[in-house]
Amino acid sequence: MKNPLFAFFGTSVDSTYALRALETHGLSPALVVDTKDIPMELYNTEWDFFLVASYGKILKKEVLDLPRHGCINIHPSLLPKFRGPSPYVSAILADERETGVTIMQMAEKMDAGPILAQARIEIAAEDWPPKGLLLSEMLFTEGVNLLVEVLPEYLDGTLKLETQDENKATYTKKFTDEDALIDLDGDPRQQFLKIRAFDKNPRAHFIQGTKRVIITDAHLIDSKLELLTVIPEGKKEMPYNDYLRGVRKN
Repeated sequence: MKNPLFAFFGTSVDSTYALRALETHGLSPALVVDTKDIPMELYNTEWDFFLVASYGKILKKEVLDLPRHGCINIHPSLLPKFRGPSPYVSAILADERETGVTIMQMAEKMDAGPILAQARIEIAAEDWPPKGLLLSEMLFTEGVNLLVEVLPEYLDGTLKLETQDENKATYTKKFTDEDALIDLDGDPRQQFLKIRAFDKNPRAHFIQGTKRVIITDAHLIDSKLELLTVIPEGKKEMPYNDYLRGVRKN
């Protein structure tokens, strides 16, 4: 298969994992759209397809219809489960070790288009939960691997696409700082899942007095939550024990 002419849409750190994986396969986009503004050159080129991976804007129908083979999305969940903006974060919060990635053809309704392929990933119990960005890297890298496998058949029209079961659809939301607030007296397992899941914006944190303290690492040992490192507001990352000593002095 000759290198197809395609544009890549992505506006987050998750997108960089997909781009990096594309490079390892020698599959380079002719154009990278990494802002929410659609460039005019998109409209005057005969594209084979668009590839979308964590793009922070819903593409309008006029854009979806531009490429001859439509738009393909790498979605880091096993659709129709966890549609929406925060699939892998939601998987961690739900404590679901079996997750995966879906390659789908985009439609006007968000994450509802037909499926080209899926890959399941089950993480060993001792490695679960991973940090959010680590899980993202795993899923988007595997997504590109999967795309490379099915792309020739997709482009020549021989790949059979699977319609999603709308009755099994679940949805995620865009999380806020309030969602990432840690209750140090709350259920240890649930707080640990939140610390692992929220390792980018929003960041897992607690409030000490009027100051925000970001939690960067923690352990769960014998059902007890142990904070390891934190970033107090206005300061650099430090061991949690050092932070506590500073609080006691004050």
